[in-house]
Amino acid sequence: MPDTKVRSTGCGSINSCPAVKNILILDSDGKRVAVKYYSDEWPTNSAKLAFEKSLFGRTLKSNARTEAEITIFDSNIVIYKFVQDLHFFITGGDDENELLLATVLQGLFDAIALRLRNTIDKREALENLDVIFLCIDEVVDQGMILETDANAIAGKVAIQNMDASATLSEQGGVKATTYPCSCLGAVMGEGAKTPNFLKFLMTISQALASAREHLTKTLLK
Repeated sequence: MPDTKVRSTGCGSINSCPAVKNILILDSDGKRVAVKYYSDEWPTNSAKLAFEKSLFGRTLKSNARTEAEITIFDSNIVIYKFVQDLHFFITGGDDENELLLATVLQGLFDAIALRLRNTIDKREALENLDVIFLCIDEVVDQGMILETDANAIAGKVAIQNMDASATLSEQGGVKATTYPCSCLGAVMGEGAKTPNFLKFLMTISQALASAREHLTKTLLK
C-alpha cells in the first residue's frame, strides 16, 4: 500500500488535494481489463458497468489515439486516451483541474509502459494485471492523487515486485514446498492421477505461473 504522503500534486493535505473518482482500463469492446472506483457515486456493480458502457459508447469514435482528450460526462470530467486495443479513462468531479487529471492519466500510462517495456495491449495487460494494479495504487489511493511522475511510479512498482519475488524464494528455500500432482486431481481431472503424472512435482512458483496463464487464456476467449 502506498504511503499517505502527498508527493507530486502540489497540495499540502488530504482535504486540499484533487480527487479521482475512478480509473478505468477497458478493451476495444468496452469490457473491463482493470478498473478501480474511489467514489460511492456508483454504489453497485450494475451502476459501475452501466457507467462504463455509456462512457465507452460516448468516446468510441473520438480521436484519442494521438493525444488524450477531455469530455464532460454525467457532470464529471473524464480524461481518456486510446492505445492499441486498450482505452484508458480517469474521472474527476466537474470542479477538478482537467490539466492535473490529464497529468495523472499520462503518468499512469507512462509508468505502465515502462514496466511493460512499451508493449501495451490487452494480452500484455491481462498477463501483467498485478503490475497494472500496483501502478494504479501508486498513483491514487482512496481517490487522493499521490504521484504523477512515471519514473517514480515504475520504480516503486519494481521494488514491490522484487520484494514479492524474494519472499516467495525465501519461503520456498526454507520449507522446500512442493505439491504432488496427485493433489491436483480434484482440480485437473482424473488424468492427473495416472502413475507417470504422479511422479511430477509442481513447485509453488510453477503453480502460480500455470494459474495465471490459464486465467489469461480464459479472459482472452
